[in-house]
Amino acid sequence: MENKVLATVEGKDITSQDVNIFLQQLGQERAAQFNNEEGRAQILNELVNQKLLLADAIDNKVEETEVFKQELARLKDTVLTQININNLLISAKVSEEELKAHFEANKAKYAKPEEVSASHILMDDETACKEIYNKIKNNEIDFATAAKENSSCPSKEQGGSLGSFSRGRMVPEFEDAAFKMEIGQISEPVKTQFGYHIIKLDDKTPAQDVEYNQVKQTIANELMTIKQREVYVAKVEELKNKYKVEYK
Repeated sequence: MENKVLATVEGKDITSQDVNIFLQQLGQERAAQFNNEEGRAQILNELVNQKLLLADAIDNKVEETEVFKQELARLKDTVLTQININNLLISAKVSEEELKAHFEANKAKYAKPEEVSASHILMDDETACKEIYNKIKNNEIDFATAAKENSSCPSKEQGGSLGSFSRGRMVPEFEDAAFKMEIGQISEPVKTQFGYHIIKLDDKTPAQDVEYNQVKQTIANELMTIKQREVYVAKVEELKNKYKVEYK
């Protein structure tokens, strides 16, 4: 993409790339508000203002002031520290053998857990809930219609469907009942902290093992984070023995 010059202040160019960089620094949400013709024009004006203030600072010899020298020294320390940290972290390596060994030792962690797909009808009154359950069992009303007409959960608009979920996503009483059911089965009212649920099991997917290549990058990211932390801590401990540290 062409890096077009949009304005010049005292011989210093402001380009379309400068505007793009400013946008990126705003963060995704704010950048979306300014990433249009009017917004980019506002950013360009702000960049012009900053160049004007820079020119004024140079004319007023701000860089000769003690405040500037102190700030420059602080920034220098920050940049030097960050470059050294980056170089240190780059030295951390994870071998293919380590990745495979970690995968073999933690296969259960990366396996896709068992999932069920369920629908429910949520009601406050147990007696009323039992009456609806009996009507469904006697084929006096279908489950989706009963959910739409009686459930207090927003899922009633989808016939009570909650979609798919694994263990740990629902309250224990609901989860225990759902995972014990067979596909197509409808439960008697199940009490939870939210009320009484009639549950219909729509589908069930057993736990599935995953292949190494499917999770290799995930494992690499995890182990690299650990390795970088270890390298960082080891280096700091080494430096504590090299340089004097005093807490006051």
